[in-house]
Amino acid sequence: MSEPLFEKIALIGIGLIGSSIAINIRERGLARHVAISTRSEATLKRAEELRLGTSYALDPAEAVRDADLVILSVPVGASGAVAKAIALALKPGAVVSDVGSVKGSVVAAMRPHLPDHVNFVPAHPIAGTEQSGPDAGFLELFENRWTILTPVESASEKAVADLAELWRACGARVETMTAEHHDLVLAIVSHVPHLIAYNIVGTAADLETVTQQEVIKFSASGFRDFTRIAASDPTMWRDIFLNNKDAVLEILGRFSEDLASLQRAIRWSDGDALFDLFTRTRAIRRSIVEAGQDTAEPNFGRRPPRKDPWNEPGE
Repeated sequence: MSEPLFEKIALIGIGLIGSSIAINIRERGLARHVAISTRSEATLKRAEELRLGTSYALDPAEAVRDADLVILSVPVGASGAVAKAIALALKPGAVVSDVGSVKGSVVAAMRPHLPDHVNFVPAHPIAGTEQSGPDAGFLELFENRWTILTPVESASEKAVADLAELWRACGARVETMTAEHHDLVLAIVSHVPHLIAYNIVGTAADLETVTQQEVIKFSASGFRDFTRIAASDPTMWRDIFLNNKDAVLEILGRFSEDLASLQRAIRWSDGDALFDLFTRTRAIRRSIVEAGQDTAEPNFGRRPPRKDPWNEPGE
């Protein structure tokens, strides 16, 4: 890209998402200056060692001064406090965004603190791994993944378009919707599946008739993949469930009803009902692969570790 999209971008928080944004900005030339702020001195030092930014500050207000774009990559429960801390330092016309998995509560927490002269465009990149911290970021994290924008009514069309262009430059697909609709969609495709993963792993750990050693030793692919999800950052997911409780509880209610129907089908040996359900769900899996959101390769495309010939024993 010949000209950067922004002169200065401030990144508040530098975990997996924040560091991946920083790497994309650096490698793709999306801004002339990247200011990074995080409350941990050790994390800030590590971000500097990784050359993730241009300037580094523990004070978020210092980082956002003169920034054209500010992106909060903090737990959703902290978004209101950060908005309050940076409010007076935001320059007129600046775009303020975030990356939180919940949008309704983030808007409610941040909007009262933000001055009228900035453009508030909340966002959610639907991408991630179970890893966290500045070392976890990588360039391809957003490639072919969706980023949802939920701009408030007062945000300018240009601000929304500029932020959408940044995300597309990072490899993402972009869609716009209301915060309320986003939270309902994410409750079913992300939040409740995570809750189920946490629950099933916890259930296995609590079983008195199966030892924890057996759970680890004999983990089949289904349980193993549940544990990958359940290894996600506990602070982030605690805040997601507390801040999207209405949508999560609504989807959990529907899930409980469907689970009861499945229990009845198994209890009464209703093979037709089970076959119909599994056929429908298999078709959904195929659709996700066809949409380019996953791979049909065996073992979810995972490869066994490559052997290093230099470390192989000699013949």
